[in-house]
Amino acid sequence: MGDLTHFNEQGRAKMVDVSAKPETTRTAVAQSSILLNDEIYELVTNHKMKKGDVLAVAQVAGIMASKNTSNIIPMCHPIALQGVNIAFDWEKEEQGYRLRIETEAKTKGSTGVEMEALTAASVTALTVYDMCKAIDKGMVIGPTFLVEKTGGVSSSDYKRQVKRTDRD
Repeated sequence: MGDLTHFNEQGRAKMVDVSAKPETTRTAVAQSSILLNDEIYELVTNHKMKKGDVLAVAQVAGIMASKNTSNIIPMCHPIALQGVNIAFDWEKEEQGYRLRIETEAKTKGSTGVEMEALTAASVTALTVYDMCKAIDKGMVIGPTFLVEKTGGVSSSDYKRQVKRTDRD
């Protein structure tokens, strides 16, 4: 199977052994977004949604999801997260309002936290959808992507060059 590290000598899936890798501080930042109509924007920003504070619930859901990434992504290692942060930013668009979700995960360990940051971003967006779907099921989630990652010795740091197409 060449350089594919998630396959054993029989070509079957395996979880990579990271026991020989040194512990380093590792961070990852991911982003997602959800496009909402004007009515939902007004209800969310004025705290008038019947299900409660949408952003507070979504933030907690994203943090919980990041802590449980290894339970839902089969080859992810369970890791001890040192910190998770989720921030929101609104942008007016022609079709409504885009809620940008930026997540950051941090650990000190033998494997990175990209999947934890991406999982947090995805579940945060899904939670916003869940809390607002009674008003409009036409919300659009995405794109979701890794913005940057640091730490580790077997792969270099990464910083995405964000293009306008990534933001639409």
